[in-house]
Amino acid sequence: MVYIAGWGHTKFGKLTDMSLEDMITAAGREALTDAGIGAEAVDGVWIGHFNGGLVPDGFPASLAMSVDPALRYKPATRLENACASGSAAVFAARQAILSGEARVALVIGVEKMTHLPTAEVAAALGHAAYQKEEAGLSFPGVFALFAQAYFDRYGDQSRALARIAAKNHGNSVNNPLAQLQKPFDEDFCAEVSDRNPIIAAPLKKTDCSLVSDGAAALVLVSDDMLGDVTKAARLRAVAQVNDIMPMSRRNLLAFEGPRKAIHQAYGRAGITVNDLDVAEVHDCFTIAELLIYEAMGLAAHGHAADVLEGGVVHAGGRLPVNLSGGLKAKGHPVGATGVSMHTLIARQVLGQADAMQHPGAELGLVFNMGGSGVANYASIIEAVKA
Repeated sequence: MVYIAGWGHTKFGKLTDMSLEDMITAAGREALTDAGIGAEAVDGVWIGHFNGGLVPDGFPASLAMSVDPALRYKPATRLENACASGSAAVFAARQAILSGEARVALVIGVEKMTHLPTAEVAAALGHAAYQKEEAGLSFPGVFALFAQAYFDRYGDQSRALARIAAKNHGNSVNNPLAQLQKPFDEDFCAEVSDRNPIIAAPLKKTDCSLVSDGAAALVLVSDDMLGDVTKAARLRAVAQVNDIMPMSRRNLLAFEGPRKAIHQAYGRAGITVNDLDVAEVHDCFTIAELLIYEAMGLAAHGHAADVLEGGVVHAGGRLPVNLSGGLKAKGHPVGATGVSMHTLIARQVLGQADAMQHPGAELGLVFNMGGSGVANYASIIEAVKA
């Protein structure tokens, strides 16, 4: 098995004074210090970074050498799978450990976005869409198609989307690493206003995740390293499912790629959704979180709003989702997101999530998604050594 033994995490937001290399260095150093493992023991480095033209650093893997001089001459690889680039790095490092090629892996996810105008960020992210049919369509426009399809089938769900936004903003207040630690009430999120305009109908500004800078890092170790670390959260099961890219060839409401990845992870872990205590999921837009409730098996098709009304996914509920504030309020530096999610669930199950802590959390889900439900990564994480 493979274990998370330490982590690092910059604040997410507009980090004007930090370059891509600065963020990689800060998160990587913090993770090694947290794990109590020297850089000389690291067998490889895996970097999750989307880029897509956001920065001129098209070859960032060896920027990790700045973390510590002892990393020089270690193998380092950059992984890209759209907004799931961070999880791609986690999974590749895990595979290296399981294969016996590594005992200690340093994983870093990073993105620099806020220095560009919003239109340029949108264009860069648009490179993750199916260019033959979807070129020029922004990701708010992509997920507006999901929302329109859902509303057409099940009625106007604007209030449910507002509840998700308000929930995640409320959670962000407890996360000092979050970009926007500011509560918004449900009525504000539900209404179109000068402060909350329509971005791509029916999605409003409060339905969209943030443009962010930031980095997160993990130290992964093998079984025989457990005696050398002070804490360990086990990657009990993982699953990756890639779907076809064209939205025109998929049933948008089935959300099949996310559903298959999550349920494969459940099967490999020998659990059901009812065994989970916490989850961090990919709420790039509020409609994505709504659809993920159904993909997780929390609700039948068309009934995702029920788990919001019943408080199931709220802080203090049976299965709180995105206690960190999610991408919606914590922020979404694309390559860092998957690594951040794994960090936050490890902290939850180890009882080290501070003000975000869900009492008694023992088993958590990470679901990280690239593109329009195309690259789908699910992890089940549990405490082994706290």
